[in-house]
Amino acid sequence: MAAQELAQAGLSVVVVEAKPSIARKFLMAGKSGLNLTKDEPLETLMGAYDEAADWLRPIIAEFDAKAVQDWARELGQELFVGSSGRVFPTVMKASPLLRSWLARLEALGVEVRTRYRWIGWREGQPVFTTEQGEVALKADVSVLAMGGASWSRLGADGGWAEVLADRGVSPAPFKPANAGLLVNWSEHMRDLFGQPIKGVAWSAGDLMTRGEAVISARGLEGGGVYAICKTVREGEALHIDLMPDVSAADVAKRLSRSRGKSSLSNHLRKVLRLGPVRTGLLMEFGRPLPGDPVALARLIKGLPVQHAGLRPMDEAISTAGGVPQAELDADLMLKQLPGVFCAGEMLDWEAPTGGYLLTACLATGRWAGRAATQYVT
Repeated sequence: MAAQELAQAGLSVVVVEAKPSIARKFLMAGKSGLNLTKDEPLETLMGAYDEAADWLRPIIAEFDAKAVQDWARELGQELFVGSSGRVFPTVMKASPLLRSWLARLEALGVEVRTRYRWIGWREGQPVFTTEQGEVALKADVSVLAMGGASWSRLGADGGWAEVLADRGVSPAPFKPANAGLLVNWSEHMRDLFGQPIKGVAWSAGDLMTRGEAVISARGLEGGGVYAICKTVREGEALHIDLMPDVSAADVAKRLSRSRGKSSLSNHLRKVLRLGPVRTGLLMEFGRPLPGDPVALARLIKGLPVQHAGLRPMDEAISTAGGVPQAELDADLMLKQLPGVFCAGEMLDWEAPTGGYLLTACLATGRWAGRAATQYVT
């Protein structure tokens, strides 16, 4: 996005990439359909960015959900909006969009160099390690879009933080965001591996969200868990409401029905209709189940999840931390390094999955590219 803005202004632009090919994380996002944005009004959209919302608001206002969709359509992509408001290319992958985008950049004269790993500056010029040794490039202005510190095999390993720290910039520590939970399941859960958890609500601290997750051999994955990741990371206990559309009093009333000779599991199946997945979770995290209907209802409405913490940061979809707002001016230029702008996930913000991550990355890239153009012209 930054390269596009700079090139459209008639500047000579080089995109430099450490890996053998560019946009690897973008292509990885395409494996799950490439959720480009969330079709929401700006104020609703901004609610996903939590404490970074005020900082990002003017940036995303200039390239909001509608603008993202218009941009993708201009690149020849047909889009559809899912029932949850998430926006995807009809082809459900990233490669056609990327090819069209790269063709546009090539037509604008943008040069792409791969296997160039940025290691800092020498005499004011950016320096890269390459297969031919160290190379310095003359640059009047630079935009860094280095990513966070997850999925290092795709190129984002957070190594840039030390380079900036040596120049007086103080990045915030990286933390996993949109990460799964590690759970040491008992043997009886094995038959449920790969099964989706539907019709539940997740809560941790003051945050509550509805969303699906999947029971995996290693724990819990999926949007429902990712959305609650931040508060769990900060130490809040995680609970599942197995019947979010039914009051605790109504659950207790159902449980109070006579069960005759039925076992407790059969009684639960008949009066609550939890199904095998939610029943499995109740047995996994709730045993021994209380015999009192009110106490059991309370447990069903707030089942504590016993977990071993978040998945390792390199396995997280995204990261919190990075270059904080205090280190940047309103144009996303580093205060300590005039002429050097930052964009994307390397900035210190986080958001849940659902189109919010790509929207902010695209918007900050565009913003930084426009500001860099004004700086140099």
